[in-house]
Amino acid sequence: MTPPKPDSRAERVSLWGHLRAFRRDILSAQPARLYRAWMAEFRTPFFRSYLCNDPALVRRVLDERPGDFPKSDRVTEGLRPLLGRSVFVTNGEEWLRQRRIIDPAFEGGRVKDSFPAIWAASEAAVARMETGEVEVELAASHAAADVIFRTLFSIPIEDRVAQAVFHEFRAYQRSAPILNLGAFLRLPAWVPRLHRGATRRSARAIRGLIEGLTAERAVAIAEGRAPADLATKIMTTPDPVTGMPFGTAEMVDQVAIFFLAGHETSASALGWALYLLATHPEVQERVAAEAAALRPEFGVVGSLRFTRDVFREALRLYPPVPMLVRETARPEEFRGRKVRLGAQVVISPWHLHRHERLWERPDAFDPDRWAGEVPQGGYLPFSRGPRVCPGAGFAMLEGTLMLAHLVRAFRFEALPERVPVPVAHLTVRAKDGIWLRVTNRQGGQIAHPARDSL
Repeated sequence: MTPPKPDSRAERVSLWGHLRAFRRDILSAQPARLYRAWMAEFRTPFFRSYLCNDPALVRRVLDERPGDFPKSDRVTEGLRPLLGRSVFVTNGEEWLRQRRIIDPAFEGGRVKDSFPAIWAASEAAVARMETGEVEVELAASHAAADVIFRTLFSIPIEDRVAQAVFHEFRAYQRSAPILNLGAFLRLPAWVPRLHRGATRRSARAIRGLIEGLTAERAVAIAEGRAPADLATKIMTTPDPVTGMPFGTAEMVDQVAIFFLAGHETSASALGWALYLLATHPEVQERVAAEAAALRPEFGVVGSLRFTRDVFREALRLYPPVPMLVRETARPEEFRGRKVRLGAQVVISPWHLHRHERLWERPDAFDPDRWAGEVPQGGYLPFSRGPRVCPGAGFAMLEGTLMLAHLVRAFRFEALPERVPVPVAHLTVRAKDGIWLRVTNRQGGQIAHPARDSL
């Protein structure tokens, strides 16, 4: 079965029709030719945009000259109530300072240090999973949020504050459009952004809860009783240039993006991976066989090679962040075409990962493709270059381990009458959720071997 993808729009539509479609879902708002074009130019009265699928252009923008292509603030306008001045939205020296403080938390053995928390969250996900017809995207969101809270603040999702953040974030997702007025018009700072009231309320509630957790951790650090988790590491790391750590307000901004990036993207990838396994039972059984050897030791990750490739392939077909938007800081030339200062440059993992001139059978689910050569420049689920996601290794560990735990315990079957349709909200999600039939593999008994050995 070919994994679902959204229908493409007609080649010619009115500007108003395009903007309406774009605001509703950026994936179905694109023409089919983008799956085979090296570049495409879009002109509107508000801005000019260039979608770049040429690997050489992708390298130029993300790897070779990232300073000449800063992150566009148009796409992040809709997220500002929640994210403030987080590393996700900043550029220049402000961004460099933030990365100098954040990056050490993800270097070296930090991923290995997170293994016990991810293992515990994976076991908790198995214990929570219901049987019957289940909306697995919701289950994946719950599991991914649990991982974030355990690794950031050493608390499980069952903690009162963690539960409150999780539920407020789901409200934020429902109320926040992917694009607002600021995405189309360059507005002065004093112009109101017209964010929905519900969006602003949810953002204030989330930030208030995070501020409480951050303040409590600051006290624990001062008293010498803070756990050695990501929050403690980041809050106690000074900028090596200025010697100053994050202040409380800055830390709230960063935790907000860690929750968004680490929870929302992982939940998206895990949900789609479960769907792909449900529609390819022979692949699912290979994962189950590999997962039979699971044990609570970091070295087990090396034995989950095929499971890791399944997760990679899910990230290829359904990249959680479908488009990266940059802006030209000076005039450029792309493939012989003049590009003005201030033009929007779109690098689309969604189209690169399914590009007909880069991949064999680009729309097919084939985890075995990762055992051979894959296109250079055609795969970037975590971006690339200086702005690569610092938690990429962490996310791969989480996705692989969570998938192995769930497939070892349960069998997932597709429901033919409920085929999910991908749409882009904050990440690539299913329009009406991902519904699967879930049954126990072990006669109703879910085993948790060596639970206490951690």
